[in-house]
Amino acid sequence: MSEPSTAPSAPAETATPESEFLAPDAGQRPPGPTPSQSRFQVDLVSEAAGASGEKSASCDYSAAGTDLGVGGEEAKGRFRVVNFADPNGSGSAASPEGVPPEGLQNGDTVMSETSLHSSTGGQHHYHYDTHTNTYYLRTFGHNTIDAVPKIDFYRQTAAPLGEKLVRPTLSELHDELDKEPFEDGFPNGDELTPAEEAAAKEAAEPKGVVKFGWIKGVLVRCMLNIWGVMLFIRMTWIVGQAGIALACVIVGMATVVTTITGLSTSAIATNGFVRGGGAYYLISRSLGPEFGGSIGLIFAFANAVAVAMYVVGFAETVVELLKGVDALMTDDINDIRIIGTITVIVLLGISVAGMEWEAKAQIFLLVVLITAIVNYFIGSFIPVKSKEPLGFFGYDGAIMWENMGPDFQGETFFSVFAIFFPAATGILAGANISGDLADPQMAIPKGTLLAILITGIVYLGVAVSTGSCIVRHATGNINDTVSSQFLTNCTDVSCKYGFDFSSCKSPETKCLHGLHNDFQVMSLVSGFSPIISAGIFSATLSSALASLVSAPKVFQALCKDNIYPYIGIFAKGYGKNNEPLRGYILTFGIALAFILIAELNTIAPIISNFFLASYALINYSVFHASLANSPGWRPSFKYYNMWVALAGAILCCVVMFVINWAAALLTNVIVMGLYIYVSHKKPDVNWGSSTQALTYQQALSHTLHLSAVEDHVKNFRPQCLVMTGYPNSRPALLDLVHSFTKNVGLMICGHVRMGYRKPNFKDLAADQSRYQRWLMRNETKAFYTPVFAEDLRQGSQYLLQAAGLGRLRPNTLVLGFKNDWRDGDMMNVEIYINMIHDAFDFQYGAVILRLKEGLDVSHIQGQDELLSSQEKSSGAKDVIVSIDTSKDSDCDSSKLSSKTTSLQNSPAVQKGLTLLIPYLLTNKKRWKECKIRVFIGGKINRIDHDRRAMATLLSKFRIDFSDITVLGDINTKPKKEHVAAFEEMVEPYRLKEDNMELEAAERLKNSEPWRITDNELELYRAKTNRQIRLNELLKEHSATANLIVMSLPLARKGAVSSALYMAWMEVLSKDLPPILFVRGNHQSVLTFYS
Repeated sequence: MSEPSTAPSAPAETATPESEFLAPDAGQRPPGPTPSQSRFQVDLVSEAAGASGEKSASCDYSAAGTDLGVGGEEAKGRFRVVNFADPNGSGSAASPEGVPPEGLQNGDTVMSETSLHSSTGGQHHYHYDTHTNTYYLRTFGHNTIDAVPKIDFYRQTAAPLGEKLVRPTLSELHDELDKEPFEDGFPNGDELTPAEEAAAKEAAEPKGVVKFGWIKGVLVRCMLNIWGVMLFIRMTWIVGQAGIALACVIVGMATVVTTITGLSTSAIATNGFVRGGGAYYLISRSLGPEFGGSIGLIFAFANAVAVAMYVVGFAETVVELLKGVDALMTDDINDIRIIGTITVIVLLGISVAGMEWEAKAQIFLLVVLITAIVNYFIGSFIPVKSKEPLGFFGYDGAIMWENMGPDFQGETFFSVFAIFFPAATGILAGANISGDLADPQMAIPKGTLLAILITGIVYLGVAVSTGSCIVRHATGNINDTVSSQFLTNCTDVSCKYGFDFSSCKSPETKCLHGLHNDFQVMSLVSGFSPIISAGIFSATLSSALASLVSAPKVFQALCKDNIYPYIGIFAKGYGKNNEPLRGYILTFGIALAFILIAELNTIAPIISNFFLASYALINYSVFHASLANSPGWRPSFKYYNMWVALAGAILCCVVMFVINWAAALLTNVIVMGLYIYVSHKKPDVNWGSSTQALTYQQALSHTLHLSAVEDHVKNFRPQCLVMTGYPNSRPALLDLVHSFTKNVGLMICGHVRMGYRKPNFKDLAADQSRYQRWLMRNETKAFYTPVFAEDLRQGSQYLLQAAGLGRLRPNTLVLGFKNDWRDGDMMNVEIYINMIHDAFDFQYGAVILRLKEGLDVSHIQGQDELLSSQEKSSGAKDVIVSIDTSKDSDCDSSKLSSKTTSLQNSPAVQKGLTLLIPYLLTNKKRWKECKIRVFIGGKINRIDHDRRAMATLLSKFRIDFSDITVLGDINTKPKKEHVAAFEEMVEPYRLKEDNMELEAAERLKNSEPWRITDNELELYRAKTNRQIRLNELLKEHSATANLIVMSLPLARKGAVSSALYMAWMEVLSKDLPPILFVRGNHQSVLTFYS
């Protein structure tokens, strides 16, 4: 597909040099400026210039090559972008002479000759850099720096496929053009230094890295791994035990599991670029680090143990040969250990030599293996008389029928399946070296599924073939013939050929030949038995080699992600292929330990469960990703189904327990233990897993579902909008609210950013992310929501209206008390009080916290460091929890201290929120020892009645309390000195309208609405005295409380000035322990109905 691009015409005075530059010979590479020369300016093309008919060249690049053509006329009134002239005046920056030959310019692109994808075999593809040259910018038919999407924009920084180029940012396209757009040649100022540029160019060069195609990299490896030790030395034994029919069922079951897993693997592998790490990479990038980290560890371990299994199979064969010539070194077991150790050392040497040598060895071993399989099938059609005493009589329907059913001896169907299943575990051999594949997205599906098909057919062919030409038991004695008188009593099919092997059925007799007894039957049947031995060597060594390569590479990928501590040393790679030499040594050590077991049937079930757990999670990954319905889940491999994948995952789990329930249980315990560990550690990675996608989908679905249901009083939760500013600037306020909202209700930290300069929304977004991380690190379950506004009130109105989502919206505004209200501009007090009024207007409750020491600690040096600190600041929290630990007057004298929470209620209305918050606090561990004491106002002659009524109400609400005090003297006048102190406090804020003209008083009131009128002061004298008297009672009864929770006095909007309202709160809370003013929205938050 071609991409036309037309260059703008140039002014008349520069037409000639520009046209020379724009129209190079078709055979040459058009030059272009270096990044440092790519500055540009925007000029308006005049109508005259546009109509002059000057022609400019247009380059049209197609897939086949480069064609140069002539563009059309320049549109009128368009912006054109031209390079700056050389500041030294020596010539145009666009002159061909001054241009290095590396780049190829075309329209709005610069193309660098690097390999787009290594699977192309060195074909050159071009990377388009929209920003290195900005001369031709007619992407959409007019001058623009907007860029067509290109692959290079989407590369990760460290991607090995090519350079990461940077698209224009939204700001560069949208913001005002107040300066030269890209001063440094790159739109985001990321121009590389010469040293970095050289390093990047060096990193982009292939440097002889070995990459494999789908045949050599996946098909060959999978076939060699699946045709492992089981094909030659266990398949015949499985047929002898299970019979032909059940042997085919066993192969079919294993093939079903592996086929479903192969389909799931293909789906994941084609949903984006796959790097090294095999199953670990696929699972971790799909389900997240928790599942990936847990399965990656046991999968790498399983591959290391598989090396031991295949090497032991090889050693068994060698020992059989040594026994045949009477050349054992010690005994069977120790010879297997000796030969196995020598073998694994040789394999380690081949692996360490590099992937290229390992690949050559694999090709050679495959040729030998296929020759051995063909040799067996040829030999099965050639009956030899000398082989008949050993149980081989050639193809016969009677033999096939006799071997059709099972004949389990010391085994069961599932134990036989457990021994065979490791043969199917080779399907991930190609995926495990995904980092060494040229095109993993194409190679893994094609190679894996074809390998499963071919090997499955061969396994079924061998099962039917061996069961049709070999009997289950044979003595090997040529003299065990059937006499004529006993021929009528002989029922075995061997009798047909004149042999009597019935003695083998006796427990006392141990026969050494036949399907049941001889693991080397295929050598007997083959046309030339040494080739079978070579095939066994090939099968076992190739599988061992593949596992020895897979385990370190999976482990290396796991270590690179830094999920587990202390294993980072194994992440280091060596050489051009980044070989994990340290991982090879570790794998060698694990394999050697299991080789010393020297029992193949013991080792096989151990790894079966580990591989099955990996398969189960790969299948579950596909189901989970499909269920999450994320737009990012769009694999190019379409032949998968989420329900089939789920069935495959369940089948894998069932097979795990069927094979060996104890091992399955242990495997699950290990996986869950590792999962819990990784979840607790919370690795700092974000791979866009399906777990995140499903969490989002469920959150969205539940939020919508919740919005469709009306709120009920039983489900009321305090959902707080806390005006904290930066969350770390008011830790006491943050911590107290978190104490009663954690795991109960919503908490939003609101922050109003004010300023006269132009708001920087980028900084706002960066701060939101930064402080949200701070909240998460400090284990504070809250959201940080900043807004830009002209003043605090406007910002709080934005938050009150827009914060939250659906039912997850705040219903309570939480503020810190303005301790310095008398020191600053009183208009700030007006704004502060109006915020409280706005909260009530929006049907919010209001909560105000006051500490003697104040709440804002942002002025303390070192607060910024809290953002990067992983430790929680405990000092500010102690301000709330442990201000005073002296004994309360009515506490048990045996206790060292008594924490008490006073709850003061205004006599007007019983406040549910004022009761609910102390109850929620005392449910927390830190506040558990606190006792709730309730104080209510009343009359002296009704004290007992009011106490009983309140006690009854609290018991109906199921709220525990230690004491209820009815304040009968609440209506007593306050002390004169306290009244005088109040008068003195409000004196500077009085309007004193009686001493001035009415018009002047109105003007002053309009300009300073916070002032207190004489009429207002007199009208609310009784309410003022009430606040002063309440303060006296609080000092008397609650001076040692940890926290006082009381009803917030309510002021009628427009009637009570902000200065008077502030004075009420000041006098009410003066010289007291931490005090929390609470005023709900006068809707029920408590109920005693079920």
